[in-house]
Amino acid sequence: MRVGFLQFYPKLFHEKQNLDKISLMLQNCNTDLVVLPELCTSGYSFKSKAEMEPLSSADSGRIPDFFKHIAEREETALVAGFLEKDGELFYNSQILVDPFGNQTIYRKTHLFLNEKDIFAPGNTGFKVVKYKNAFLGLMVCFDWIFPESARTLSIMGADILCHSANLVMPFCQKAMITRSIENHVYTITGNRIGSEKNRDQALTFTGMSQITDPQGNILVKADQTEEVLMSVDIDPEIARNKMITEKNHLFEDRRKEFYDL
Repeated sequence: MRVGFLQFYPKLFHEKQNLDKISLMLQNCNTDLVVLPELCTSGYSFKSKAEMEPLSSADSGRIPDFFKHIAEREETALVAGFLEKDGELFYNSQILVDPFGNQTIYRKTHLFLNEKDIFAPGNTGFKVVKYKNAFLGLMVCFDWIFPESARTLSIMGADILCHSANLVMPFCQKAMITRSIENHVYTITGNRIGSEKNRDQALTFTGMSQITDPQGNILVKADQTEEVLMSVDIDPEIARNKMITEKNHLFEDRRKEFYDL
């Protein structure tokens, strides 16, 4: 299975420019799966729901339709972050689409900093979806800092953690190596680059998107500033062997009676 990430610079409030760039960068991508950044269609640094309204989309709206079109055109599955509206609520959401028109929506479980002021907490629970010969687990940005996120997805059967991100702290890329090792899974972090300023909020994003294997090896990694599509061939079945040694199973050896909080 050939998997990849798309790292680029989404521009705040410029949906058409962002969609055009995604479409162009994914042209002839020759992949089975690509993970894109968090909120990659809209930009990130919103200060009010009024700013979010025109850039939001329902789960059956123009943004899901856009990704379905690209997935069909490129014959690949896509995982991407977008601004979802459901009724009067806005969600920091992630969509998985495949070339056959299927979609799954995951709403970010753990909101970061000022996201708490404008987004509703995710209410979907974690999601694992089968695509081709792999089970894909969905997670968004700050979910990474809670080991329960990756562990839950792994226990649910995920071979690959598809991690859409707008990272600003310097820790995640190293932490995802540990998430790979402690769950024996692949991880794909699709992060964004660039800086964004909206009134008094200014953020710089760390780039360094990466793919790790179940042993914690970094298979491919971007730098902090490049707009790039990177991909690599993997074998998802490797992630299904949870034996650490001939006598130790990663999940069966847990002593939950001592730490099941």
